[in-house]
Amino acid sequence: MPIDYGQPTAMRLIMTCPSANDNAFQHLDMRTDNNVLGVQVTHRGGNSGMLCLSTGHLFARLGSTSLSGRQDMNLILVAPSDIVTSHAAPSSLSDAQPLDVRITDQRRLRHLHEVHRASVGDGFNMGVLNGDMGRGTLTALNSTEARFELTLDTPPPPALPLHLILALPRPRMLARTLENITALGVKQVTLLNTRRVEKSYWQSPELAREKIDQHLWLGLEQTRDTCWPDIQLEPLFKPFVEDRLPALLEGKQGLIAHPHTERECPRGLSLSQPTVLAIGPEGGFIPYEVEQLTAAGLAPVHIGPRILRVETAVVALLSRLY
Repeated sequence: MPIDYGQPTAMRLIMTCPSANDNAFQHLDMRTDNNVLGVQVTHRGGNSGMLCLSTGHLFARLGSTSLSGRQDMNLILVAPSDIVTSHAAPSSLSDAQPLDVRITDQRRLRHLHEVHRASVGDGFNMGVLNGDMGRGTLTALNSTEARFELTLDTPPPPALPLHLILALPRPRMLARTLENITALGVKQVTLLNTRRVEKSYWQSPELAREKIDQHLWLGLEQTRDTCWPDIQLEPLFKPFVEDRLPALLEGKQGLIAHPHTERECPRGLSLSQPTVLAIGPEGGFIPYEVEQLTAAGLAPVHIGPRILRVETAVVALLSRLY
């Protein structure tokens, strides 16, 4: 039955099916409401996960998950330093010559050995960081390195035209949130201090650049993307709002996620509509912060009466907007 995506729709589908692992199965409970799709995936071992997907521009790709909770890399992302040999820049992607790629880090090697159970001759989706994507053929594999012949023929997916201003979440939530927003295509993120952000969060090891980079890398692998997001830390609220936010808002619409307002969040925006979206901490923005953000040009909007956790609100808002 065709669905008119221009109208609010509601639908539910429950399905049990075998997974790629013979010792597991997936129970999927899928619901749509107001053009947002929620997917609950449960495995025999008790692991489960939830996704919110938009029936508009946003979509996500689900990798298979084993009983141990390990998730397949949907894309093997390689850094320029992983490329052993390259050729002169081609005039088009169709003219690209194969690259010799060498991977030596233990995380990706372990994934190839234990999850993919890879062998020479196998093909994989691969991409070069901040570059194009294509198919790589495994030419050698041992305990210390993997070698691929990689042909690039596909550009990365388009980014969301959105700058996300996010009150710094607690450390464990930050890790998941960074992976989620990266997977959804957000490329500009400002982590902001607000009154209800605990000071200890700013001393967390999760804010170390190598930890942030780790979560961004995993998000790109999940969604088959290569374009690296820009993450900025703003530990001072007032200087950011007064000195830097006005420039960010030039030529863009500005929104604040705020439950105590009458205006509903817009939905189904065109990818040609750039937006700045601010999301507060678990306890929300205090009135002073809402006033300052509004004065700078952000309009308060809501997505319903429910008070959501930050990681849920981020996915719900992005799915609704795009």
